[in-house]
Amino acid sequence: MKSVTRFLSSAGLVAAVLLLSGCAGLNSSQQVSGKRSEVVSAALSQVGTPYRYGANAPGRALDCSALTHYAYQQAGVPIPRMSVDQLRRARPVPLEALRPGDLVFFHTGPGVHHVGLMVDKNRFVHASTSQHKVGLTRLYAPYWTARYVGAGSYLD
Repeated sequence: MKSVTRFLSSAGLVAAVLLLSGCAGLNSSQQVSGKRSEVVSAALSQVGTPYRYGANAPGRALDCSALTHYAYQQAGVPIPRMSVDQLRRARPVPLEALRPGDLVFFHTGPGVHHVGLMVDKNRFVHASTSQHKVGLTRLYAPYWTARYVGAGSYLD
């Protein structure tokens, strides 16, 4: 079982590296480096981790705000644990100025706020209730654009 876990962990790291290299290639003026690279890499390392509301166990189960909290924590940047607090305390970022590592926020139901982390100009990684796991999604998909409430960052 340990070898399977090690393989899956290695496969996740390889996928993250490939995704990051692809991200940088999408727009040469939007290179991912420094803390942004660390945050994006940490979030992508959790792709495939099961979604569970309230969960905060990287590699085992996460909810959306635990994923973003974990990613920033791995880069040494403290942020609040809950998505609504992440939104309130983040420096606002206009939609057209989004960069890898920025957080995107959505209103998905009464009293429900969802957060994801941008990996490039068009995609964000998030703990998805519909996919039941951490995965990548296009920001400009109709479902998400209809529910978008803003973006913010804790990075320079």
